[in-house]
Amino acid sequence: MVEISGNLLFIAFILYLIATLFFGGSIKAKKDINKKNGTNSWGKIAVCLTIMGFISQLGYFITRWIAAGHAPVSNMFEFTTFFGMALVGAFIVIYFIYRSTLLGLFTMPVAILVIAYASMFPREITPLIPALQSYWLNIHVTTAAIGEAILAISFAAGLIYLVKAIDQTKSNKQTFWLETVMFSLVTVLGFVVVTTIFSIAGYEEKFTWVDKHGQEAVMEYTMPAITGPNEGELLTKDGFNPLVEMPAYINAKKLNTVIWSFLGGLVLYGLIRLVIRKRISAALQPFVKNIKLDLVDEISYRSVLIGFPVFTLGALIFAMIWAQIAWSRFWGWDPKEVWALITWLFYAAFMHLRLSRGWHGEKSAWLAVIGFVIIMFNLVAVNLVIAGLHSYAGS
Repeated sequence: MVEISGNLLFIAFILYLIATLFFGGSIKAKKDINKKNGTNSWGKIAVCLTIMGFISQLGYFITRWIAAGHAPVSNMFEFTTFFGMALVGAFIVIYFIYRSTLLGLFTMPVAILVIAYASMFPREITPLIPALQSYWLNIHVTTAAIGEAILAISFAAGLIYLVKAIDQTKSNKQTFWLETVMFSLVTVLGFVVVTTIFSIAGYEEKFTWVDKHGQEAVMEYTMPAITGPNEGELLTKDGFNPLVEMPAYINAKKLNTVIWSFLGGLVLYGLIRLVIRKRISAALQPFVKNIKLDLVDEISYRSVLIGFPVFTLGALIFAMIWAQIAWSRFWGWDPKEVWALITWLFYAAFMHLRLSRGWHGEKSAWLAVIGFVIIMFNLVAVNLVIAGLHSYAGS
């Protein structure tokens, strides 16, 4: 059953890749891009492939649930693949409302990166720790992921708006920050590439270290250690000695992975710029020249309008109920809880500025992009680097 679920996920990933190419072909065909009730043949094939991929990934989710005996959202691999599936599902629903194939061209690469990112984590099915043995696992985590996925559609629409609206013929703050967003996406790809390279090379080194409870343990690295564990001692002969030692409350191994991902992203971004000889956002402008800005602004806002209450339910209300059951308190200022609150406050401010201050268009698009950056920081940095009660989700 586990092998079947893995095959279904791989099939979904391939279908998403092919669908992205067809979405690009749909835009190049220059037909019906702005019409809500019409899509050219390239676009129809792309949407069909996306739906087929979603069904395949749904099959992965169901078969893994059967094999594990619980909802497959209990570790980084499972949660992130579910987030990717929810993102694709949200796109499919919104596509049939607005009929915008351009949204697929910007959404599907994000979903592909999310699933590729997930595939770098351990995929074995392990028994649930006591804190996770509750039906609230299914309710809290899945609802929060669905809310984040809908909010991610707002990011894709906001990104389209900015790529079209910002003048790429001159360098300014807008072009710099938009290109920074593009670099961040490339960095996720850098993580996948770097992890794959070291995995193929079979790189491994071990350290003894002292955790935050004063207990000695062994930590295994799969990349050269730029950051070493607290009071770490290298056990592997000819291993790479860390450049800096981290305190016990920082997960040195996972911070090391983040640093290597950044370096890999830097190299990839440099190679991309050498090939295209312009900013990535400038290279994307021909794809968005026929889109109506009012349409993508509406999609971005409507996505937040739907995603925000769903996120509120999953990430705050259901989370607090489960926290009371599991740890006998509604709130404990755990890093994950704090960043969930920061995310909620940001989108609450987004809604306020949009409705009360009239922040439409470019300002709203920037808010949508910043909101997704906060979500991804919560998913990557908080889950991987900062130790807390939610650290089990980073395994």
